[in-house]
Amino acid sequence: MSTPTTVPAHLRAAVDAAKERVAALHAELPRWELVVWTAGNVSERVRDPRGADDGSDDLLVIKPSGVSYDDITPDAMVVCDLEGALVEGDRSPSSDTAAHAYVYRHMTDVGGVVHTHSTYATAWAARGEEIPCVLTMMADEFGGPIPVGPFAIIGDDSIGRGIVETLGGHRSPAVLMRNHGPFTIGKDARAAVKAAVMVEEVARTVHVSRQLGEPLPIAAEHVDALYDRYQNVYGQH
Repeated sequence: MSTPTTVPAHLRAAVDAAKERVAALHAELPRWELVVWTAGNVSERVRDPRGADDGSDDLLVIKPSGVSYDDITPDAMVVCDLEGALVEGDRSPSSDTAAHAYVYRHMTDVGGVVHTHSTYATAWAARGEEIPCVLTMMADEFGGPIPVGPFAIIGDDSIGRGIVETLGGHRSPAVLMRNHGPFTIGKDARAAVKAAVMVEEVARTVHVSRQLGEPLPIAAEHVDALYDRYQNVYGQH
């Protein structure tokens, strides 16, 4: 584990608030049955208003490696820079930290990243098959099919590269990394967790539908209309 540096004083309050959010959001993963044992992770970007325009001076808050969900607290969270180097914390960061950091470096609008091994979404990933857009809730949330990313080895930024290559220019906030499982992105960690919940729900529903027959696709123009309504009209603004 690298020697921690120091969280800049002007980011102290923002980092502490992110630790609170990220710790609380980790509880949503077992709640929705998206993980088992210590698998999975949530991270959130902490933007540095004094940093470089490319966001390279931002930080990320993430779960430490191999820690039980029952033991996750704000104080247990670790802080890294966007190269994956430890900035604050006395535990090793998640083994997926390099992937999260790569996404933040190359997708500056992303503020949260989540990885799970949820059963149905991971089953699609094991087949290397995208989830077709055959549900209105898929059109709403994902704007089309949920794509498959390449096989990549855990531990370096290979997974991050696959995520960025697959989701760059894609409306989906989720990718099924082949033989591995889903990764989701969002404007913040909460949005990425929501996408993780939704990808498992649609993966399960489309799987069940295929047991009964071939699901019916939704026409592209209807997908576009549904996506626009949900993203720009639905809910409170």
